Amino acid sequence: MKTPVSFEFFPPKTDEQRAQLDRTVEKLKVYSPEYVSCTFGAGGSTLNHTTETVQRLKQAHGLDAAPHLSCVGGTREEIRALLDQYRELGCTRIVALRGDLPSGMGQPGDLRHASELVQFIRSEHGGHFHIEVAAYPETHPQARDALSDLRHFKEKVDAGANGALTQYFYNADAYFAFVESARKLGVTIPIVPGVMPISNFGQLRRFSEQCGAEIPRWLEKRMLAYADDADSIREFGADVVAALCEKLVAGGASSLHFYTVNLARPTQSVLSRLR
Repeated sequence: MKTPVSFEFFPPKTDEQRAQLDRTVEKLKVYSPEYVSCTFGAGGSTLNHTTETVQRLKQAHGLDAAPHLSCVGGTREEIRALLDQYRELGCTRIVALRGDLPSGMGQPGDLRHASELVQFIRSEHGGHFHIEVAAYPETHPQARDALSDLRHFKEKVDAGANGALTQYFYNADAYFAFVESARKLGVTIPIVPGVMPISNFGQLRRFSEQCGAEIPRWLEKRMLAYADDADSIREFGADVVAALCEKLVAGGASSLHFYTVNLARPTQSVLSRLR
């Protein structure tokens, strides 16, 4: 039985980036994704781009597109208007996140936590939207500890989330331990592993430092051994991530969510090994 997949894209800002995204989407559509998601910029700087991209993914590419929605820095009225806009576009999925307050921005907004955002979406639109929330197998970087992070996750689920997408990781045991702990707290929704294919290791290290994802020491040392050999990094990276995906699916993951960074090749390389 084929494991369902979904893909995350970010909204392009230039004509060149739009053309790149279109090429990527065309190549990844052959995997019949369950849906695709579209991120937003810090502080809402690309909210208009997000709406445009969601519309293009739906209308030009025929995909079920789920916009990411952040509550940080926004008023209830602004969030209400966005939800209405996405519903008018025909969206039935939302990825509901707290988001980060941009540096220099003093107002956190009317809703402080993702759990409040989920509650707000439910109060405004009932069961219309399938709501995904974030989960952190290796613990949110701003969390006091793993247990308090797990309780925050449970609050989002209790508020009405339908599913969860995890931060990426390269240690399958961290995912399995998180899922087991969540199940013990009574969480029954699907917890879908987020998968980050490896193409540019320097970029991956920067991402990981920002979001708190751990790169195992053995993986970092192997990557550093390849130095500037980009082809070897890509091939080895695809082998590692494909093996991770196989382990996750064998261990019970119901589907896989790929962070594409708007590139087709790294995700294709992993999926081709799985097939």
